[in-house]
Amino acid sequence: MILENRIMITLYQFPISHFCEKIRWALDFKNIEYKTINLIPGLHINQTRKMGVKSSVPILKHNDKFIQGSTEIIDYLDATFPENSLTPKDENLKKEALDWENYLDNEVGVPVRLCVYHILLDYPKIVKPFFAHKGPWYGNLFLTFAYSKLASKMRYFMRINSETAMESKHQLSKAIDRLDKHYQTNQYLVGEQFTRADLSAASLLAPLSMQSKYGLNWPTDVPKELSNLMDEFKKRTTWINRFYESYR
Repeated sequence: MILENRIMITLYQFPISHFCEKIRWALDFKNIEYKTINLIPGLHINQTRKMGVKSSVPILKHNDKFIQGSTEIIDYLDATFPENSLTPKDENLKKEALDWENYLDNEVGVPVRLCVYHILLDYPKIVKPFFAHKGPWYGNLFLTFAYSKLASKMRYFMRINSETAMESKHQLSKAIDRLDKHYQTNQYLVGEQFTRADLSAASLLAPLSMQSKYGLNWPTDVPKELSNLMDEFKKRTTWINRFYESYR
C-alpha cells in the first residue's frame, strides 16, 4: 500500500499545530506514505482558501481531492485505506469514539492552542523557528520583518488575551480531570483498542509535554509561564507518554 500511495498523499500543515500532529500520527499509524508541505502562518491564507472552505490546516490532498479538518481527514483515511483503522467497526463504539473526538477537539485542542500561544507569542525567538520549520525559503525573511504584526493579528482574530487564557486554562483543567479519571480505570477511551479518540487526546495535549516524536525541536529554555502550565497538568497526563511510546 505504501508504494501505491507514493507521492499521492500531501499534507498541508503548520508543524507546530497539534491538529496537524493528529493527522501526521494517523497517517503514520496507518502506514501511509505522504509528504508534507509546511506553510507559513499569515501567508498561508491565499493558498489554503484555494483548497478548502476555510483558511485553516490541516488539509490533505489525495490525487485531486482535498479534505480539510482533522476529523474529516481521519474519516476519509479510514474509508479509503481501511487497514489499521482508527474508527471502531461497531456502530455504538464508533459513535462513542466520534463523540470523544469532538469533545477533545473543542475542550482540549482549542484551549491548549490558546493557552500556549498566549504565552509563546511574547517569545519570538522561540516561535519564529516553529513557524518557519522546514518551510519555504522566504519564511525566515518574512517572519523577521512581519512577526510583530502577525502576532498582533493572531491575538485579535483568535481572541488570545489574559481573560480568554484564564478561561481556557479552566476549561482545559476540567477536560484533563475527565480524561485522567477515565484512564485510571481504563486502558483506552473506547472499547479495548487504540482508536482515534486516544490519538486525539494524546496528540492535542502533546505540546504540554513536548513529545520528542512530535517532530519539532522544542526549546531547552522554556518560558517560566509555560513551564508552570506544563507542571500543573503533568501528574494528570502521564498516559500521554504511554500512547506515544506504544503507538507513535
